[in-house]
Amino acid sequence: MPTVVIANLQSKTIHCEDKRESLLDILLSATDWMHACGAKGRCTTCRAKIISGSENLTPRTKPEEQYLKLNKLRIDERLTCQTHVTGDVTVRVPDETQLPHLTYSE
Repeated sequence: MPTVVIANLQSKTIHCEDKRESLLDILLSATDWMHACGAKGRCTTCRAKIISGSENLTPRTKPEEQYLKLNKLRIDERLTCQTHVTGDVTVRVPDETQLPHLTYSE
């Protein structure tokens, strides 16, 4: 069973059972996560910085490639609504999308 660790949220660990769920759905099952467009890949508010395990994510989607070209997504970031987990992954919430009611660690 793959796990997702949110490094800067006290290393919160989420165990994934359903590989059909997006990374966003997995994150939302355990915490609040910024997302504005309804998981349609039309914004970058749900992005996550991938610390480790990028090989355990599905390939980039067309929206992710477009945001990369526009410099709205960094090479080490993924749109969580467009990404599925196939193995263990460690992510970080970017400073720009941290929610004010959650306490983040460094």
